[in-house]
Amino acid sequence: MSKQVEKIKELVAKREQARLGGGEKAIEKQHARGKYTARERIEMLVDEGSFEEYDMFKKHRCTNFGMEKKHYYGDGVVAGSATIGGRL
Repeated sequence: MSKQVEKIKELVAKREQARLGGGEKAIEKQHARGKYTARERIEMLVDEGSFEEYDMFKKHRCTNFGMEKKHYYGDGVVAGSATIGGRL
């Protein structure tokens, strides 16, 4: 397997991990409260497949309240651009 294909597979895996946010447990907890995750709400609002997320791999730098133990991709804010009704 070429180095490029390897890197692309790593990126795809990293994106999947980032889309899980705090993990499956956190998503289940959100759903149990009758709520959707931020990415789910965005997908419901925008045109299908149009959302392009920025800074998906960012991690926080907080050390208060035990946050130094919790590090996951896309922590804090989900930002990007999309179309709604065909308009940017």
